[in-house]
Amino acid sequence: MNEYENIRPPQRLLAFDTATSSLAVAVTEGGRVLAERNIHAERNHSAYLVTAIGDCLEAAGIAKQDIDGIAVGIGPGSYTGIRIAVTTAKTLAWSLRLPVYGVSSLAALALGGWAGASGQDAAALGELAARRGEAGRRATAGGHWIVPLIDARRGQAYTALFGVPAPGRLPERLEPDAIRLMDGWADELKRQLEQLPMDERPARLWFVGETEKHEAAIAPLIAAFGELVQFVPYELEGAWMGIAGLARTWLPADEVHALEPNYTQLAEAEAKRLRNA
Repeated sequence: MNEYENIRPPQRLLAFDTATSSLAVAVTEGGRVLAERNIHAERNHSAYLVTAIGDCLEAAGIAKQDIDGIAVGIGPGSYTGIRIAVTTAKTLAWSLRLPVYGVSSLAALALGGWAGASGQDAAALGELAARRGEAGRRATAGGHWIVPLIDARRGQAYTALFGVPAPGRLPERLEPDAIRLMDGWADELKRQLEQLPMDERPARLWFVGETEKHEAAIAPLIAAFGELVQFVPYELEGAWMGIAGLARTWLPADEVHALEPNYTQLAEAEAKRLRNA
């Protein structure tokens, strides 16, 4: 028997993320997004988060006591922002005796940026998340690769790689969340693409999120692959955080007191390279 076979996600989920300059909150029921709040509150999430949660619950017509679970972005991203979200989620989960689910902020960013740019339907993807969908496989011909970016300064970004093997599927993780030097990361992605036969390459490679400061590092990919590479400047929205949170609830909940932010660190080789720069 699959160890997750008997897991059923919460019916009513509160989801929020403050890992970037965007404060994103949503309330979902089943696969439907009932309400969302999006606030650009860079460096001041603590002043808005609790109010935004209350406003979102009110718009959804749901009291705190009616929530069945909480999903929270655990980073990587802003050190202070992540701590605010995780602390708030743990406090609510403990006081209301609810399960809490840590969600990769990069996974939510990847989902939202790609879905909006490629014309995906939020209701359809929400329904897919609600019924778990099918296990993914590495996206190849006709599929998409998605690289979320949160700027980490000094030529670095918090980033990962996700793949969508076919239309009507949710992104699946291909590479872990990490803070990476962008020129080296672009070289690695270029190498991976070049090693694939032409008929197995993805149709698109989407860079989504805080892309502006990293366009120069990604330029060699554009030179090599042209329109296959697409930039999508994007700030996380509550609806997509809600759907990413719902997809996460098909795995076991986190232990509330053990839930911690994911700050990530440079790999030792990259850290040494940066020190010697």
